[in-house]
Amino acid sequence: MGKGDKKSKKGKIRLGSWGNSRPRRKKSTATAAVKKTAPKKTAAKKTKKGE
Repeated sequence: MGKGDKKSKKGKIRLGSWGNSRPRRKKSTATAAVKKTAPKKTAAKKTKKGE
């Protein structure tokens, strides 16, 4: 159970493979893009009626 073992995390890092003990991270670019494009809500300014 070390760097030469294909089933361990250390072995997968050394060999450059992916699997259950070393899963790939999911990309969250779609959710980040939605947050950037959403406009910010601003409070409406109150005005006096007689002016």
